[in-house]
Amino acid sequence: MRVTSQTTVAAPIETVWDKLSNHVGMSTWGPGITVTMDRLGTADPDGVGAIRRIAAPGPGPDIVEEVVSFSAPNLLGYKALSGTPFPGYAGEVRLTPAGAGTHINYTVSTTASFPLVRAPLAVVCQVLLRLLARASTKS
Repeated sequence: MRVTSQTTVAAPIETVWDKLSNHVGMSTWGPGITVTMDRLGTADPDGVGAIRRIAAPGPGPDIVEEVVSFSAPNLLGYKALSGTPFPGYAGEVRLTPAGAGTHINYTVSTTASFPLVRAPLAVVCQVLLRLLARASTKS
């Protein structure tokens, strides 16, 4: 099951990429979260092979994700290793220039096939997109 949300922001692609690909920096735009790196990527510290740990307030487990695709400044893909309520959870963000701005295409997916999973998955996708868009346009 896949859900995609998209928007265009008034920020250059490099600015959006910097927000998206700086994993530890997500702590500044994800409300209440702390991001640490369990492992750095092979060719780029934030690139393929990097493992990020996202801790949120409360009793829930940390979300641990591995970067599986990384092509600056256009593509970042990740898969959850643990901590999400969705089996086989993965995300992919594609950035393309749109005049002086950037078009963001954010897709999340799960191997779950139960129809009631679609609505919460769509909410997750929309929230992640909005947070990235807002962070990209802040001074």
